[in-house]
Amino acid sequence: MTVACSRRLVQPDTALERWIGSPGVSWPRVALTQLPTRVHLLAQWSTVVGTELWIKRDDETSSLYGGNKPRKLEYLLGAALERGYKSVFTFGGLGSHHALATALFARELGLRTIVGLLYQPVTPSVRDNLLCLHTLGAELLYGKRVASLAAVSIGKMLSQLLRGEPPFLIPTGGSSPLGTLGYVNAGLEFAEQIERSEVPLPAVIFVPLGSGGTVAGLTLGLRLAGLSSRVVGVLVTDILPPTPRRLLRLARKTAQLLGSKGAAIADRLTSEDFIIERRFVGRGYGAPIPEAEQLGMWLREHEGIQLDSTYTAKTAYALESGVREGCWGRGPFLFWQTFGGSLIVSRLAPLPDFRQLPAPFRQFFDSEKR
Repeated sequence: MTVACSRRLVQPDTALERWIGSPGVSWPRVALTQLPTRVHLLAQWSTVVGTELWIKRDDETSSLYGGNKPRKLEYLLGAALERGYKSVFTFGGLGSHHALATALFARELGLRTIVGLLYQPVTPSVRDNLLCLHTLGAELLYGKRVASLAAVSIGKMLSQLLRGEPPFLIPTGGSSPLGTLGYVNAGLEFAEQIERSEVPLPAVIFVPLGSGGTVAGLTLGLRLAGLSSRVVGVLVTDILPPTPRRLLRLARKTAQLLGSKGAAIADRLTSEDFIIERRFVGRGYGAPIPEAEQLGMWLREHEGIQLDSTYTAKTAYALESGVREGCWGRGPFLFWQTFGGSLIVSRLAPLPDFRQLPAPFRQFFDSEKR
């Protein structure tokens, strides 16, 4: 399997670069995405709910592995290549799509991947993602809790340092200031689509909130473009969940990164710009909500969009529930679709037997597979 990108760093024209307006002012970047992604009305869902509901199709960021991950990885993997690293080290839950996307794109760029994985409820998709990670050649580390994962990860980092092969660190979800640039670009891209009358200005945009980089970058990008749309981050994790203050700090550090290139940044963001909807975490990160699953099946049948249990189904359910309850005004509303990894299992098939996984991960495969 080959990704339609090369190991050569590229500087294509992006909404972010157009906004900066200075030729040559950019960051090392590899082209993993096909932008801009579409926007369109969800006509049947709008009829059911009684107001206009639009969608931003970030499931189409990449034909290989879409979603919000490639937008961030363009900058993160670009930096790793530009600085001469041979490997990357990242983190996530057992079924992490961020970890899987990182391993996939890093392999195609000639980089080795090390992944630290934290326990989450085990579902068939979690098992598939573990097998996919192994297929992609990622080195897998496990921790049942944050403290145990931190310990094993520090040990691995030290061993790599002693060997003279330090990996490039990518935080959970790619949510560093550099990775967050990917969603500053997304916010500016969306502003251009509004300017071209492809989509009306939404009153509220709903997006999953996990590690925080997507929400922080999108909010900053929209404000830089002068848009008034509110961003509601639908919290999906109970593991070190972001707060408005943390999101503000990440957005401000990202703004400082922009300023370091000479971009004129007026810092008008406050913690009140970061709205967190906390009612839809359910039993925790990765644990499905039955009503959200039902809505996801309805949207797949009637609108042709694929959601996942951990992030986007909960976000769609939060949108519909909030609109029906009158929490967010009259609209129009926009659902930012961030899931895009549904085809990866078939593309990597046949997957290996679970017994090939490192010992700590074999416990997550039920007896029927033994």
